[in-house]
This record gives sequence, structure tokens and C-alpha cells, in this order.
Amino acid sequence: MIVIVIIGVIYTLAISKLQSVAQQKVAPNFSNLKEYLHSFIKEDARTAKLLCLDDCSECSIYVDGVEERSIESFLDASVEVYRYDLLQGAQSLEPVPFFNADGVQKRVCFSFEVDKNLISDQVMIVYKKRAYDYTSYFSPAEVYDSLSDLVDAKEAKRQEVSR
Repeated sequence: MIVIVIIGVIYTLAISKLQSVAQQKVAPNFSNLKEYLHSFIKEDARTAKLLCLDDCSECSIYVDGVEERSIESFLDASVEVYRYDLLQGAQSLEPVPFFNADGVQKRVCFSFEVDKNLISDQVMIVYKKRAYDYTSYFSPAEVYDSLSDLVDAKEAKRQEVSR
């Protein structure tokens, strides 16, 4: 009987340890980017930001403006970022300049920020023939087959609300 109890305890500890390791190994992608960044916000932190420099080969997570860690890049320089305008549709968005600790401006390939309330940059991201809609404040990203499909969906929602 004691052997069974010992085996049960060891099994429980091993499984819980494996689950915590599996949760930490979640890789970022455009479908889970809000939630992934939000996982870095602890206690009194306010924002987490993914910042990719140069050709998007170097990416880091910044929490409240302080570099938390470098991550393996999951994107390349072909990523496109847009802002939605009610009258003009998708408008290309240039990245905000970034200055390193020495005050030298670095070329930003991609940046995305989320706050502690899960409110993120209000953007549309196009990458590898998929369009990701982050314009909703509290919802996860919606995925579309193209930017035109995303814009059409936004227009349909706008017309539905205006009725």
C-alpha cells in the first residue's frame, strides 16, 4: 500500500512539472500574440511589447520599456501592418522609431504592444497570405485569408451597426 502511495505522489509531481514546462514553451505567433505578450505582464507592470529590428531577425520582449528577453523570431521582413480608416479602408502604417540605450536609432521591422487589460495596438497585420485583425479591444485576433477579406468584414460590421 505504501508503494502505491509513493508511486502516486511521484506521478502527480512529475505530471504537474511537465504541464508547467509545456505552458512556458508556448511559441508566439500572430494568432496568440496578444495573450503571449500579456503573459509577461506581472504585478505592477503596465505594458509588454514585441519589438523586431532590422530584417525581423532580432526580436525582444520589452516590459514597461525595459528589455525582458530576446526571443526566436517567428516572422520576416515581409510582414505588413495597417490601420483601419472608416473612409479609406486599410492604410499602411510605418513603425515608430526605436532608439537603443546609446541613443542610436535602429530600424524597426515590426512592433506590437499590449497592456495589462489585454488592449493592444489597433492594427491589422498581413503575413504570409493571412490577415490578422487586432482592431477589437478585448477580443482575440480574427484571422482572414486576405487583407481585402478583412476590410470587407469590417465594412459589413460598420454597415450592420449603422442600420
